[in-house]
Amino acid sequence: MRFRPCIDIHNGKVKQIVGGSLRDEGNRAATNFSSELGAEYYADLYRRDGLRGGHIILLNPAGSEYYEASRAQALAALRAYPGGMQIGGGINADNAEQFLAAGASHVIVTSYVFRGGVFHRENLEALVSAAGREHIVLDLSCRRREDGYYVVTDRWQKFTDVKLTHGMLDELAGSCGEFLIHGVDVEGKSSGMETDLVRLLGSWEGIPVTYAGGIGSLEDLEQFRQVSGGKLDFTIGSALDLFGGKIPYETVKAYT
Repeated sequence: MRFRPCIDIHNGKVKQIVGGSLRDEGNRAATNFSSELGAEYYADLYRRDGLRGGHIILLNPAGSEYYEASRAQALAALRAYPGGMQIGGGINADNAEQFLAAGASHVIVTSYVFRGGVFHRENLEALVSAAGREHIVLDLSCRRREDGYYVVTDRWQKFTDVKLTHGMLDELAGSCGEFLIHGVDVEGKSSGMETDLVRLLGSWEGIPVTYAGGIGSLEDLEQFRQVSGGKLDFTIGSALDLFGGKIPYETVKAYT
């Protein structure tokens, strides 16, 4: 069970948002925290503290007027910590190698593989050919429906037809090195984790999984450890004191 740090970038700034509030139209999101410090500051901090495997997420789509500013922030973070962080947001088979060459250890992908709400195996195969399985993180961030959790795409705005199950994880694990899974309905709310989702992920035997969403206190973190059996890595965003929250970064960085 390791702490995986994060750098979320929206409209050219490091931010923490309420995950379910993100809208491409108007580049809108309910914002918990907006930093005056650049992404490279946080990347260098993580480098100095020896925290590997965190993620940088571009929250603006490629067509946004803010995309280039957000991309510039992301590239600065990769330069500050070469080989130490993963990157996601608009990744596809055509640009994956560029981000790896810029210093990313892995590329994180959702929308390219689950385009239009449907799983496109041919896109995943193209990505594996371009980047290599060991450099791919599949983001299976999900939201609850009546019969379980379903992968959401397009910056968490669109449901896919892919239900998160052990069988689905088994099927996809052969094409990636890790999974990153946000509990989107609790992301950014510091209201507690998606307990059923954590239990589902913690009971699966496979490649590394990082969970994000809802951990809002050290008590929540201990509950996460118990429910997951200590088998999942975790990330904390809005609740971390680095981003205006109450959980001490100096405490959680010891989870390595």
